[in-house]
Order: sequence, then structure tokens, then C-alpha cells
Amino acid sequence: MTLHTNALGPVARAGRPGRRPPRISFEFSPPKTPEAEESLWLAIRRLEPLSPEFVSVTYGAGGSTRERTHRTVLRMRRETTLRPAAHLTCVDASRAEVDAVIQDYWDAGIRHIVALRGDPPGQIGGAYQPRADGYANATELTGAIAAIGAFSVSVGVYPQVHPESPSVAHDIDVLKAKIDAGATRAITNFFFDIDGFLRFVEKIRRAGVTIPVLPGIMPVSNFKGLMKMSLACGITLPDWLGNLFDGLDKDPDTRRLIACSVAAEMCARLEEEGFDDFHFYTLNRADLVYAICRVLGVREVNK
Repeated sequence: MTLHTNALGPVARAGRPGRRPPRISFEFSPPKTPEAEESLWLAIRRLEPLSPEFVSVTYGAGGSTRERTHRTVLRMRRETTLRPAAHLTCVDASRAEVDAVIQDYWDAGIRHIVALRGDPPGQIGGAYQPRADGYANATELTGAIAAIGAFSVSVGVYPQVHPESPSVAHDIDVLKAKIDAGATRAITNFFFDIDGFLRFVEKIRRAGVTIPVLPGIMPVSNFKGLMKMSLACGITLPDWLGNLFDGLDKDPDTRRLIACSVAAEMCARLEEEGFDDFHFYTLNRADLVYAICRVLGVREVNK
């Protein structure tokens, strides 16, 4: 991506009166400490008035946040107007254990699950070994979810080749298998190569994939942290992004302004390409995401 000379040009057009704002959704992570829980709920309350299409709650490597994810999802359903979606993986659990979690969500009124294979315990990006009595991958997990209830099932896709995949063609075959098993929506991992994302979407459309594909947007002001996440996920960061943050280690205010500008510019470019659904990885912080949504024309909904 190359930033426009007039960086607010397309952004201003995206937020102008008369143009429908994009649909938005947010990802949160279950808190580890009481302090983190307080921060999470401050973020949730800040973003709730924007009336997202849904909000998802992640599931830690190896199922390490199973109970916290469940608790957070159910609290969202009880105490907010949000439509929560629960992440679920098949790592380190038997089919019976996973099925019980799915049934619990159905009984609690949750109708949306994000089905992911998941990472090994403590090894984000590490080699995955399915349990003999467990589901082998996200395709099998999606089928199990669909068999238990009429859930909306979101699945993950990589705009770049999945780090364990031999080719984009293989990734497309996997995505089509997930759809055949019951997937109704795809959410991408975060990316910064818009042209690469557009080429990927063009390929899957030519292959017959018709379900919605939501671009995953990561507004991060800590470039070193972003590099760490990218290495774990096999995502390449463009040089232009590193150059924007170069020399700003001790200038958090400027980093935050840059992060907001880059994410808003990405969304504006994607809107120009016909996309009007964005999934924001919040990292349990509301400020950047809230500002980006305002720039894009999303406003609070009074209920």
C-alpha cells in the first residue's frame, strides 16, 4: 500500500453524508487478571454504542482460556446489547468435550461461533498435532458445530499463504471444504498488503467462493509488538510500514496517530474496492478503533 498524498481524501469521502457507513465487528480477548477485566469492559462499553454486527471473543492456544472465553461471552449476552460470537478450537480436547462446549453455547442462546483449528499450548505458530480422539482441523470442527445447531459459523483465512500450506490453491480448497461443512463467513488474519488481499479475494471468487469475506484490520501503534505477532503468524510486514514508525520508540502519541491514519486509510481504500465489512482486532483497547470508526462515518446508535 502507498499512502495517498492527500491522506484524508478517500477517508473523507468514506465518511461523507449520504454514504452508508461500513458494517463493523470487533474481536476481544478474555482477561487474565482483575485489572485486565476492568480494562476489557471499559473497551466493550466504549465500543458498544457503535452497534457492531457482532463481537468475537478469542480462545487461547491449546484451549488455555476456555472457561474465561465462555464466561466473557455469556456476560456479554447478559449485560450488553452486543451479539457475541465465541471462538472455538479443536486443540487439546476430545470430540465429546468440544461438542459439550458447542451445546452449552447453543443452550445459552449463542448463535455464532468462530471455528478455528487453533495453536498448540504455548506455541503460537507451532506444529499442530491433533488428538486421536479430537477433531483434526477447522473443517471437522465446522461440521460438528453445524450438526449440533443452526449456528452462524465464521472461519479464518490468510490473505497470504497459510504458514503450513503448500500453496494458495491448497488454502482455497480448504476454505471450500469449510464452506461445504457449514461455514457462513470468512474473516481474514490481519494484513497490510491490500493489493495482495484483493488478488486473494479475486482468486477465491473465481473458484466459486461466495460467502462474505471480512478484512481483518489491526490498528497497532507498537510496531515491535506487531513484528512479533507477524512472525508468529507468517505475515510479511511491508517496508513502508516500518519506515513510518522508525525512530518513534519514545513517542507514543505520534505512533498512535500513525496507527489510526494507516488503518483508516486501509479501510477507505477497501471501501473504494467494494468492501463494506471490517473486522477490527481491538487488543482489548477501544481508543484507536473508536477513532477509526468515527473517521469512516460510523456513529453511536441510541437504543
